[in-house]
Amino acid sequence: MRGTDYWIGGKTLWEMDASHMMEREVISFTSDASCHDLAEAMIKGRFGGIPIVDAERRLIGIVTEFDLLNALLAGLDLRETSAGEVMSEPICITAEMAAEEMMVLFQSGHLIRVPVVDKENRLTGMVTRRDLLAGYLESALGPLPVF
Repeated sequence: MRGTDYWIGGKTLWEMDASHMMEREVISFTSDASCHDLAEAMIKGRFGGIPIVDAERRLIGIVTEFDLLNALLAGLDLRETSAGEVMSEPICITAEMAAEEMMVLFQSGHLIRVPVVDKENRLTGMVTRRDLLAGYLESALGPLPVF
């Protein structure tokens, strides 16, 4: 989730877009990373999905907790299984996507976390459902304290 030092400055939720809400420092891995390493990062970072990028940081996939659990159920050894073997096709957005559009996307797709990409499909951030709720609270109450 994004830091609270980036206050949106009095905008209403309906005036915000992904650039106002996204976390800019996103952990990502390449397709050759082990699923074991991804699982460790997810547990330590307390998030449920990791973007998979190429050498130029272009988004090529995402590995979620769901993907890792499916791998375990299939009998795969996460230490020997690469991210590229289990990654899903990512649903992504741009920094210009409006808050209302994001809410519709998140709700209709039952999404929790969505990568933000630029015009060259390079990973620039991540938006979560919690970020949308934080945007609402900031628009109603002003800058949020650190939780």
